[in-house]
Amino acid sequence: MQYRKLGNSNLNISVITFGAWAAGGWMWGGTEKKEAIRAIRASYDAGVTSIDTAPIYGQGLSEEIVGEAIKDIPRDNVQLLTKYGMRWDLPRGDFAMKSKNTDGKPIDIYKYAGKESIIKECEDSLKRLRTDYIDLYQIHWPDKTTPIQETMEAVSLLIEQGKVLYAGVCNYHADQLAEASRYMNLVSDQVPYSMVKRSIEKEDLPYCREHNLSILAYSPLERGLLTGKMKPGYTFAPDDHRGSLYFFTDENLRRVNAFLETITPLARDKQVTIGQLVLKWTIEQPGITIALVGARNEKQALENAAAADVELTPLEIEFITSQLNELTLIK
Repeated sequence: MQYRKLGNSNLNISVITFGAWAAGGWMWGGTEKKEAIRAIRASYDAGVTSIDTAPIYGQGLSEEIVGEAIKDIPRDNVQLLTKYGMRWDLPRGDFAMKSKNTDGKPIDIYKYAGKESIIKECEDSLKRLRTDYIDLYQIHWPDKTTPIQETMEAVSLLIEQGKVLYAGVCNYHADQLAEASRYMNLVSDQVPYSMVKRSIEKEDLPYCREHNLSILAYSPLERGLLTGKMKPGYTFAPDDHRGSLYFFTDENLRRVNAFLETITPLARDKQVTIGQLVLKWTIEQPGITIALVGARNEKQALENAAAADVELTPLEIEFITSQLNELTLIK
């Protein structure tokens, strides 16, 4: 495993970080708590010391699972990354979407990052995670109803109180990063980035590189698309959000799998899976600090962790990128 520093912080996190969205089951067709706990512990044993979660993932369930999984691990040995700013229990702020909770009951979700809400969310997260501090606290999505200054000042207060060590953001663009940085020291921006979703390369990634902000890439396997395991005709569970995404249409599955076939010989030569090759390519891209990867079971967790140890030469990375540049998806 490799470890990289976040921005100008003293926080080193594993280049493969455990993404605990799927562990909470919400929008992923449910969860098996014991399997999720085993996956997190297996990741840790393989060197994955960093875990990214959020209250909205299962409406608290993901954080509870993470807290249970790490309860016997010395706290300083793990880095807990969680978020704030999405409420399912308070109809306030910027309406985000209608959804269902883990029991199948309808819920309305709001993006809200007002001061009092952040303070409450932090206390709730600390309890669920069974800890007295959060290593990296991140706004989950921009909230256009609350001034960025108010949001950042609330997190600054939590840092002063020792409940949070460092502040980051998620899904912020360059202009939002610039404004937020006026009010506090940010160390990272967590954004979607994968072989089939590279729009941040135009503006946001260059901004982060210039200002020493780490990029935490989420969905680097594009929710399983880039593993090569999904074929045309694949059927998702009714409450699995992937069924509504254009990535998973039969035509796009055909196109992605055709691309993956071009790099399969390289994976075979390295004796690694396609998914491991994809993850290694991702963390080797300029400006990408770490990749957040989910796992539903121990086997997936160990495969993800091993991606950090794959060795790719600059020529091999260039070859993968050249093949990738020929891929076009239909939106």
